[in-house]
Amino acid sequence: MDSLAQGTKIRDLLGSTSAAVAVTFAPEAPHGVPHVSQTAAAGCAYWKAAADGATFYTTASDHYNCAIGAMTHGIPLPPEREDELTSVVGTLLDLDYLRKEELPDIPHLEQQFGVAVYAPLAATPCEPDVVIIRGNAKQIMLAWEAALAAGLPPGGATMGRPACSMIPATIQNGSVWTSLGCIGNRVYTGLQDDELYLTIPGNRVDAFVAKLEVVANANQVLTGYHRDHAQTVHAGATTAS
Repeated sequence: MDSLAQGTKIRDLLGSTSAAVAVTFAPEAPHGVPHVSQTAAAGCAYWKAAADGATFYTTASDHYNCAIGAMTHGIPLPPEREDELTSVVGTLLDLDYLRKEELPDIPHLEQQFGVAVYAPLAATPCEPDVVIIRGNAKQIMLAWEAALAAGLPPGGATMGRPACSMIPATIQNGSVWTSLGCIGNRVYTGLQDDELYLTIPGNRVDAFVAKLEVVANANQVLTGYHRDHAQTVHAGATTAS
C-alpha cells in the first residue's frame, strides 16, 4: 500500500480538513517511531494528535487515564487504579446513560496490548490495522458508499458510545463502521457537532480508495443531474398552475 498516495487521495476526494488516521497495534514500537510526548486524558485524544500530523506510539500506561478506553483496548488497569473503571461505569449507570446489560456487548480488543502506533495515514510507518476517517455527514456518506462499493462488509447499525469501541469492532469483524462518537470523544478530540467517524480495515485501504474515486466523481455528476431535474420539475409545476 502506498500510504502517502492513499492518505492524500482520501483527504482530497472528501475535501476533509482532518487527515485520515492510521492505528496499528504491535508487540513493540517500530524503529524510529517516538513515544508520545505527553499522556492524554483519553486514548481518542491520540487520534486528534495524529490527524494534526504527529506520528508516535503509546504503551498501555498511556491509556490509563480513560478507564472505558482502556477496557475497549484490552488494557487491564493496575491494581491501584482498578476502582476507576468501577467508579466510571457506576456513574454511567446511575445517570441511566448506560445499561448494565450493555457492558458485555461493548467491543474490546482480545489480544495482549503491546503498543499502539498513531500517524496520519499519509505518513504511517507501518501497515495500519484500522484507518479512522473524520468528517461531516456528506463526507462520511461518500466514504460509506465507497466502502460498500469496495465490498467491505457493513458492521451494522451506526455506533455510539464509546467511540473507541469502533476500533476493536473493525479489527474483529474486518468490517466498516460509522460512529456518532460520544460526548467524551467530542470533548477530547474537538469533534464538531456536525462531524462523525468511519473506520475501515487497514488491509482494505487500496480497494476503498479506488472506489472512493469512482463514488466522488459519480456524486459530482449526479449533483448536476438532480439540480437540473429539480428545476425542470419545478418549472413544469409552475407552468401547470
